[in-house]
Amino acid sequence: MNVAGLFRAVDALIAARDVARRFRSGNAAPPAAEAPATPPAASAGVAPAGVVGQIEARLVGVVVAALKEAFDRDHARLELERTHLEEERRRAAAALQHELRRQAADRELARLRMLAATAMVGWLASVAIVTAGLAGVSTPGRILLGFGWLLLLAALGAAFTAQSRVAAVPAAEPAGMAGGPSLWLLLAGLAATAASLMV
Repeated sequence: MNVAGLFRAVDALIAARDVARRFRSGNAAPPAAEAPATPPAASAGVAPAGVVGQIEARLVGVVVAALKEAFDRDHARLELERTHLEEERRRAAAALQHELRRQAADRELARLRMLAATAMVGWLASVAIVTAGLAGVSTPGRILLGFGWLLLLAALGAAFTAQSRVAAVPAAEPAGMAGGPSLWLLLAGLAATAASLMV
């Protein structure tokens, strides 16, 4: 309901009440000389005042009911808007969490790819050095070199397995740090390979 219309109705009600009071005050005090002679006129003046009072009471009831309905409607609208805003806030928070998890999974995949590439380059470099005969490798060195190659290949396999595991995780779940074993295998393989070339 329009609030301006309600205020106009209240103004009209107040004006009607003022008119009714004037009408009652004009008929309630007849001249003193005619008072005993005309009792029916006095009773006739009371009846219109009662009718005006009933109309005034009905108008007040209508205005109060209209105001109550308008306030209830506004309250329901505000409650609906509050619920809608809360739902939008919840959706935005869920979208932000989803995006953060996706970015974390992308970073983990990039890290695993880098570990796999490093293991591959380390293994190929040690094979090339030994094949070219640039380092005279003794028997203990060869054993250590074979162990280092094994560790590098295990690091490569662990990195590929971790990549497939991270890619299979849904974006709604955290990816976690899947490349821990491949990192340690890579470091141990590089250390063993370097030690074998120095023995």
